[in-house]
Amino acid sequence: MASAFFQIRNPLRRLDRYILRQILVALIAVTVALVALIWLTQSLRFVELIVNRGLSPFVFLRLTVLLVPSFVAIILPITMFVVVQFVYQKLAGDRELTVMRAAGISPFALARPSLVLATLVAGLCFWLNIWIVPSSFTAFREYQFEIRNRIAAFLIQEGVFTTISQNLTVYVRKRDPSGVLHGILVDDERDPANAATIIAQSGRIVPGAHGPRVILFNGARQEVDKKSGRLNLLTFSENVINLAASASGDDTRFRDDSEVSLHELLHPSPDEIRPQDIPKWREEAHRRLSEPLTVISYTLVALASVLTGAFRRHGGFARPLIGVGITVGLVALGLSFGNMAARNSAFLPLVWIQAVGPGLVAAWLLFRRQRLHVPPPAAAASQREA
Repeated sequence: MASAFFQIRNPLRRLDRYILRQILVALIAVTVALVALIWLTQSLRFVELIVNRGLSPFVFLRLTVLLVPSFVAIILPITMFVVVQFVYQKLAGDRELTVMRAAGISPFALARPSLVLATLVAGLCFWLNIWIVPSSFTAFREYQFEIRNRIAAFLIQEGVFTTISQNLTVYVRKRDPSGVLHGILVDDERDPANAATIIAQSGRIVPGAHGPRVILFNGARQEVDKKSGRLNLLTFSENVINLAASASGDDTRFRDDSEVSLHELLHPSPDEIRPQDIPKWREEAHRRLSEPLTVISYTLVALASVLTGAFRRHGGFARPLIGVGITVGLVALGLSFGNMAARNSAFLPLVWIQAVGPGLVAAWLLFRRQRLHVPPPAAAASQREA
């Protein structure tokens, strides 16, 4: 009896490894390809930093690579569905699925490798959503803030009108190897009530507590009095201008909900968040917890679309197409429910229903007529003889 049991279990283990290997290889290939494609399209937003600001390719690469964990966390549920659908359709097209069914292998045994991998991928998504993605977003936004408000000021080029921020433009005629600037013009409209144009013979950029500053020598400051329309001219021998994004030099960076830890999302500090933003933070927390479960749900939807229904020797395409349509609809519903929950926390249960509900329905359809009994070899031999 024991030897017969192990004779049955051994082929099943080999079958699990065979299917698991195909799904894993396809999952890695598809995920890497999609992440590279998304990274390429999203990185085009930062090409301006290289073309107009003169940043090095290393800075560009570091800035865009910090977004990769968020891409992986987003696409893993979709890629898992696509890969499971593709592999099992390939098995059906190659008649391998037909042989497995004819050998008496149950739907659960056929689905087991996919479910094991889906569980591991869901755990990876939990790790990404709760720890890695918030940390990478924080590093990304801090680095982006530093580039916009600090580094860009040190990249002022000769003979070029450099836009430091939306309302601050600097022109330098010449820059010495020692760092001294000559022929400086600054158009400062950060304070609409006191917009000014400043001209100086020379100057030097120095670091400051609130971003870089320019010390100007022998120049003039021109302002237009809005009440009288008269031009006011003030000459100076030395003046200091802060090149931070705001005229006040306040370089405080407010955190986005994508950067905040799970504990802070569920228990926000009243000093950091406005009351109207609390539902948005709660939705972000529940999304991080529920989104990994969609990996298992989408996998079960793919399995149900391939392994259920009437058996066909060459497989079929109607049910897989229905599965694709259902998954597309589930993704759209997830976005809609997320937007609703971000406005009103009463809709938060819908986020969990969208993540868990399809998997439960698909599991019921897949395993409701489960045949867990596998005939022993002796019985199978007698059936063949008959």
